[in-house]
Amino acid sequence: MTTPDPVGERIEALPGWRGDTLRRVRGLIREALPGVQESVKWAKATSPGVPVWEHAGIVCTGEPSARAVKLTFPRGASLPDPAGLFNASLDGNARRAIDLPEGATLDEAAFRYLIRAAATANEQAQAARKKHRRT
Repeated sequence: MTTPDPVGERIEALPGWRGDTLRRVRGLIREALPGVQESVKWAKATSPGVPVWEHAGIVCTGEPSARAVKLTFPRGASLPDPAGLFNASLDGNARRAIDLPEGATLDEAAFRYLIRAAATANEQAQAARKKHRRT
């Protein structure tokens, strides 16, 4: 019996470059964070949902749109981004995103670094919450 793979199913349902982009991104996330938890969230009648990768909280989401695949990092504003990957949602206090339009290249090493930094930020925030609850 095979294990359900809602993220894989969601990616496979995407035609063309959007599916290819999310498939490649998923591989990079799994390389950077072996054992990362995957799910599809926010599904409703008008949307099949969004792939989400989590480690001590949401690391990033991958949302396909007509113009780009948007990779959103909820804690992105606090993450180091020396390669300048963030190119969207730059105005907010917390999140940042990477928009990957058709044909875009992604600095894979910098992206894996960003994924690991997001996971570390989640771990630190989780530890701080636990410490705060004990005091």
